[in-house]
Amino acid sequence: MKITAIKTYPVRIPLKPERRMISALGKHDVSKYLVLRVETDAGIEGAGEATVISRWSGETVWGAQAIVDRIFTPLLLGHDPCDIENVNLVMDKIAQGNWFAKSAIEMACWDIKGKEAGQPVYELLGGAARSRSIKCRFSMGAYSLEQAERRTKELVGAGFSTIKVKVGTNVDEDVARVKLVRETMGPDLELTIDANAGWDAATAIGAMQRMSDCNVALFEQPTPRGDFAALAEVRRAIEPEIMADDICFDLADAKECIRNEACDVINVYPGKNGGISKTVAIVDYAGQHGIPCSIGSNLELDIASAAMCHSVVACPNMNIEQYPGDILGPEYHELSIVKNPLQIEGPVITIPDLPGLGIEVDWGIVEAHSNDS
Repeated sequence: MKITAIKTYPVRIPLKPERRMISALGKHDVSKYLVLRVETDAGIEGAGEATVISRWSGETVWGAQAIVDRIFTPLLLGHDPCDIENVNLVMDKIAQGNWFAKSAIEMACWDIKGKEAGQPVYELLGGAARSRSIKCRFSMGAYSLEQAERRTKELVGAGFSTIKVKVGTNVDEDVARVKLVRETMGPDLELTIDANAGWDAATAIGAMQRMSDCNVALFEQPTPRGDFAALAEVRRAIEPEIMADDICFDLADAKECIRNEACDVINVYPGKNGGISKTVAIVDYAGQHGIPCSIGSNLELDIASAAMCHSVVACPNMNIEQYPGDILGPEYHELSIVKNPLQIEGPVITIPDLPGLGIEVDWGIVEAHSNDS
């Protein structure tokens, strides 16, 4: 089988008003992502999604489309999409970074490989290590106190047992929000916080001391990207466990986290890591060193969310039972771009037992919501 074309579609999908995100990275009201289709001479197609946000990875929908169209596609035409190791090698040799653009092509190749084999992607990764139904936490933005209280009541009512609150902005406002969410959710449910690299070590430690009565179970990425020593400093100084996320894009980053004893758990996902294969490599390496992993999110649509789910189902060290992840991106958006949206009921997302990624893109909807400007 050979790749005959890679077609790209920049899309613009609004978030539901009640689920628009506010964090240390700014506001996220509309998702401007890149959707792509890999076509083959066997008539099998695969779908991919680059969940790009400039403040996160430095990638934009326009840059992702340009590097896919002008750099990756000319080199990948004629290659076997089922030889995913080679596909990754070709992309890595020609371009540094561009994790989400690479991931979009790679997940489309996994989609093709699964369809050709008649198996779900998680079977190709070694088989199911857990259920296809995955319980998630809810990621709550850095909302006003009134909105945070209302959303907490709604989430508890919807069956969420873990709520993550965004911090890393104004310390006083963040502390007040966390305290209110804990008071509103009660003492028995799990509360985690995420600073998205918004604080330095001293600020993070001081803020955590002010929240010591909130029984915070996990502090996600308190300190800036690249500063492994700062993350380790916070880990030594506070009671809650530390999750590395923004600081850990590739296997080299994971090795630095572990070498510096900077975290208790690593957050991974295919978009950030440059593909499903690279996510699996990080999860396996972390497991060998006694560090569990969980799944993060960039508010994905159904395509990338499916890729995330397959990674979770297949990897034993993706310890979402103890550290629930974030795979509810489709539920944040006003519409779906697939004909068979992933099943989401409260905190639980389920992938179908179908070949490939298990979703069928509605290319008419994709084209109708294209964003070329």
